[in-house]
Amino acid sequence: MIKITDLIKVYRTEEVETTALNKLSLEVKQGEFVSIMGASGCGKSTLLNIIGLLDAPNDGSYLFDETEVSRFNEKQRAGLRKSTIGFVFQNFNLIDELSVYENVELPLIFNKVKSSERKQRVTEILERIGIAHRAKHFPLQLSGGQQQRVAVARALVTNPKLILADEPTGNLDSKSGNDVMELLTELHATGATIIMVTHSSYDAQFSSRIITLKDGEVISQNENAHNVDVLIQ
Repeated sequence: MIKITDLIKVYRTEEVETTALNKLSLEVKQGEFVSIMGASGCGKSTLLNIIGLLDAPNDGSYLFDETEVSRFNEKQRAGLRKSTIGFVFQNFNLIDELSVYENVELPLIFNKVKSSERKQRVTEILERIGIAHRAKHFPLQLSGGQQQRVAVARALVTNPKLILADEPTGNLDSKSGNDVMELLTELHATGATIIMVTHSSYDAQFSSRIITLKDGEVISQNENAHNVDVLIQ
């Protein structure tokens, strides 16, 4: 699904030039669950932003479903992003003034999905994620774990080809965090492609492969032994 080759991203100010990604290369197959790890400042968030078409590289190749997207302009990136990628953020990014139902419905409105189909898809995904009983509640009436479930539902409601998770348990207690990781594991088992940035070695054990970055480069890629059942016990 994703093939990145010699990707370079440099941030420049009047006085400082910072290389966030330094000829980075990696591949992610359809149906994989990949964790990206590394110390703060190693380039994880920059890489995720480029994979998620929120930013563009300075150089290198990025093939998404065999389409070269590295030179897409913002309009092209936005069009592909909203139809193919679902995002789950550390801070949930829910809109406090909207109900759970309305938060999940929002991407479908942006994608101009008709009302009857929106209702069906939102209802189905809320039931699937186990949050349907909270549909009329507002984010501030929910626990952190429930808010993150709503965020996952919102990411999934457009039936994206790719789910990107940026520290999805970073603001959760251990039980809520474990619930979210189990949810992502269940989604992966149904065929979802997931790329997750995390500082947590525990969370990374839920994925099928761990990629470690340092100074904007991939320094290791390891298939996961899947000790999740042991960890949960």
